[in-house]
Amino acid sequence: MATSKGEATRERMIEAGIERMRAAGLAGAGINDIVAASGAPKGSVYHFFPGGKRQIVVEALGVHAQRAQAFVAAAMDGAATPAARVRALFAAFAARLERSHCRRSCPLGTVSLDLDDDAPDEIAATIAAAFEQWIDTIAAQLALPDRRRARSLAGLVLTAIAGAYVRGRAARSGRAFTEAGRWLAQLV
Repeated sequence: MATSKGEATRERMIEAGIERMRAAGLAGAGINDIVAASGAPKGSVYHFFPGGKRQIVVEALGVHAQRAQAFVAAAMDGAATPAARVRALFAAFAARLERSHCRRSCPLGTVSLDLDDDAPDEIAATIAAAFEQWIDTIAAQLALPDRRRARSLAGLVLTAIAGAYVRGRAARSGRAFTEAGRWLAQLV
């Protein structure tokens, strides 16, 4: 089914929002930045997103969260053991970071670092809900008999992924991912 011109413009704006947040967080994803990156007319912002920047951010984070959850599941799916799944997950993230020349992180992570007292609660709630879904996905792949322990370990894995993005961008290398993956696989 063909996408209408309006739907295509809206999708370009969502994609531009995701990419701007991956590169520069919430501060780098202003309306003018998103409009310029998407090539959309500025007037279309409030046509498609009457809630303005808050709405674009929430929707873009939601789209990315679903994609990332699928990425996590796919990265872990093919490996035979929980340890191999962890190594595969971190290897996939290392490759992803390096494909971006170490210039793009997870937009949920970059945006969460920009949240202050003035940030809409809806943005923080969107990020928190996505992290919980990712923890559930990772925990299911770990296949530990104790669900509480599996979720706790999955939370540690997610925390290591976030930290590896920070280190990887600074060092311009996926090495932080591969190191973390190796150690966490031993823990599993």
